[in-house]
Amino acid sequence: MLETTIAAIGPLDQTATAAARDLQSRLTKPAGSLGALEDLSIRLAGLAGTCPPPLPEPAAVAIFAGDHGVHAQGVTPWPQEVTAQMIGNFLAGGAVVNAFARQAGASVTVVDVGVATPLPPAVADGPDAPQPVASNAPRLVEARIRPGTRDLTVTAALTRDEARAAVETGIRVADELIAAGAGILLTGDMGIGNTTPSAALVAAFTGADPAEVTGRGTGVDDETYQRKVDVVRRALRRHRPDPADPLGVLAAVGGLEHAALAGLILAAAARRVPVLLDGVIAVSAALAAAAFAPDAVGAMVAGHRSTEPGATVALRHLGLDPLIDLGLRLGEGTGALLALPVVTGAARVLHEVATFDAAGVAEK
Repeated sequence: MLETTIAAIGPLDQTATAAARDLQSRLTKPAGSLGALEDLSIRLAGLAGTCPPPLPEPAAVAIFAGDHGVHAQGVTPWPQEVTAQMIGNFLAGGAVVNAFARQAGASVTVVDVGVATPLPPAVADGPDAPQPVASNAPRLVEARIRPGTRDLTVTAALTRDEARAAVETGIRVADELIAAGAGILLTGDMGIGNTTPSAALVAAFTGADPAEVTGRGTGVDDETYQRKVDVVRRALRRHRPDPADPLGVLAAVGGLEHAALAGLILAAAARRVPVLLDGVIAVSAALAAAAFAPDAVGAMVAGHRSTEPGATVALRHLGLDPLIDLGLRLGEGTGALLALPVVTGAARVLHEVATFDAAGVAEK
């Protein structure tokens, strides 16, 4: 599945990008006046292979949840049980991502790809549990590969087979969402301690120093921050991951949610559907996707600039500029959801704005 997905990923369609660029030049506005939205609309056309590109709707958020053995190193004060508890909150519709998804009209799919602790009873009971009444109520996909990763300072976080299984879980989820009609996928994540493996992934793929890419996550104090930097440094020194071997990097220092997100991105690229990236967890996974298939970057849209420093380093490496910068660092898919109207607007311009000739407006 992984190999066939990678083989299906190709570059942007140059005929469609040229047509979109030409159309932008003839719309009733000064050339370049929509700034980054013009470049985005051209990329969307190239991805779809047609101009104008399909409107990126409906939107589907996929939240991949997993825990991390490195939690034992004291990289966060939050208990690991919060991951499972937040899944319950997502499914009950009470998290920030749910509020933003309702505003955007996006569906929410939560995927347990590696949670370490039992899910709350109302969640674990499955169909017998009370269900929200909304027709687009959040849904749970149970795809747990193992109960969290191993401690990456002691051994590889995952085996190669486990990492592959997680990537292919992401591919399957993306394929299902697109088959159900999704016109754009949004990345979401949940996992206490997951900014530590994110920093390790960014450092491994970009060559940046751990101190440059490690942030404070949920807002840790100075002592915990220094511990995080040391943990990332020790993990990289122990495993010496090869960026030319993305599956090996994910296995050595990644998380199950990172690997699944990489799969989601790859599948979106293969199906020529845009994927709107959230914060540092997503962009660290995007580095892995780009290492698997460089042309996958054509499907990626950077939703926002996380305050986690690794996010900026990763985006620079990918050559992506974020659409918004609001000082966010929550995760869940929240920043991507806030950026969604920008993406939709970029495509809508090519559909609905009149040309100078059609409107009878004189050009300069």
